[in-house]
Amino acid sequence: MQNSPEKRMETVLVTGGAGFIGCAISESLLRSFNRVVVVDNLHPQIHESGERPLGLADGVELIEADITDSATWDRVLPEVNPDVVIHLAAETGTGQSLEEATRHTHVNVVGTSQLLDGFIRNKTLPRRIVLSSSRAVYGEGAWRKEDGKLFYPGQRTSETLDKAEWDFAGAEPTAMNAAEVFPAPVSVYGATKLAQENILQAWAKSYGVETAILRLQNVYGPGQSLINPYTGIMSLFCRMAMGGRSIPLYEDGNVRRDFILIDDVASAIVAGAVSAQTHPTPLDIGSGEFQTIGTAAETIAARYAAPAPHVTGQYRQGDVRHAWADISAAKSVLGWAPRYNLEQGIVRLADWIDVQPDVKPA
Repeated sequence: MQNSPEKRMETVLVTGGAGFIGCAISESLLRSFNRVVVVDNLHPQIHESGERPLGLADGVELIEADITDSATWDRVLPEVNPDVVIHLAAETGTGQSLEEATRHTHVNVVGTSQLLDGFIRNKTLPRRIVLSSSRAVYGEGAWRKEDGKLFYPGQRTSETLDKAEWDFAGAEPTAMNAAEVFPAPVSVYGATKLAQENILQAWAKSYGVETAILRLQNVYGPGQSLINPYTGIMSLFCRMAMGGRSIPLYEDGNVRRDFILIDDVASAIVAGAVSAQTHPTPLDIGSGEFQTIGTAAETIAARYAAPAPHVTGQYRQGDVRHAWADISAAKSVLGWAPRYNLEQGIVRLADWIDVQPDVKPA
C-alpha cells in the first residue's frame, strides 16, 4: 500500500467496514485519520463466528448495527459526527442477486438512503462520501463494430448462450471508462449499485457534500471470505487446485476479467478519502489490464501442481462476457496506481490460504 499523507484531525466512518475491503483499509485509515469508526452487522454469510474479525486493526471502533435501520443512524451519527464516510456496506454476488433481489435492493439501496436521511435528521453532514461501486453497473459495456462505431449489445440471452454464442458477432469489447461508456446493468446487483451512485450524487450535490465514486473490478486477495459461495472466484479456484481438482471453466474459458489485488483496491479507496480533489464522474479501479479466466485458472493450477483446467461450456445468468477498466482517470485524479500483477497477486492469495486454519479444498 502507498504511504499515507500526514494524519488528519478528522473522523472517518466506514459502513460495512468489518468486511474484506474494510479490514484491508483499516490500518491505513488509522494512519490517516484521528478516529476510525466502523458500522457492520457482522452477517454470518461473511462472519461465521459473529465476532470481531482479526483483520480489523486495533484502534478501530466497531459498532455492530444494521445500516438499513434508521435507529442505527440516530444512535451513531450524533456521537461520531464523521468528516468522511466510506460506504462499503452492500450485498454482493451477481448470481445471488437474481435469487434474492429484495435482500440486495433493501441493503444496497435502502441502506444508502437511510444513511443519507440520518444525516439530515441529525443535522450533521460529512465533508466527503466515498462509495465503493462496481464494474457491474456497466453490464456488457460498449463494443466496437468493424467500422469503428461503438454500440451497446445489451444482455446476452439464454437462447444465444445455449448455442454457445458467447461473443457478439463482428465486434470487439472495449475497456470500461465512466467518461465514455454509459452504465447498463444486466444483474440485480449491478442495478442496485447504479442506484446507489445516482442516489448519492443527487443528494450530495443538493447539500454540497463531496463524492468519490470508485467502480471496482474483480477484487481478490488475502482476507477474502472463504465461506461465502457467491463471491471470490480466485479463492474458489485455489481451494479446488489445492484439493487436486481440475478447475472448471465456464463458457469457453476466454472470458476476460480485470483481477485487482486487495492491496491495490485498499490504496485506491484510501486515496479517494484523503485526496485533495474529487472527480465529477466515477473512477474506474482495476489492474490496468485484463486476463482471461483460463489464464488465471492455469496460473493457480500451476501454483498447486494441479491438473490443467477444463472448459465446461456452462454459463451463469447475469454474467457479462468481458470486463476490464481504463484506469487513466483514477491515476490522474487520485495519484494512484496498482502495484501488483496477476502472478504476484495469486502468490499472495495462495500463500495466505495455505496457512488458514481449517481451510477445506473445494
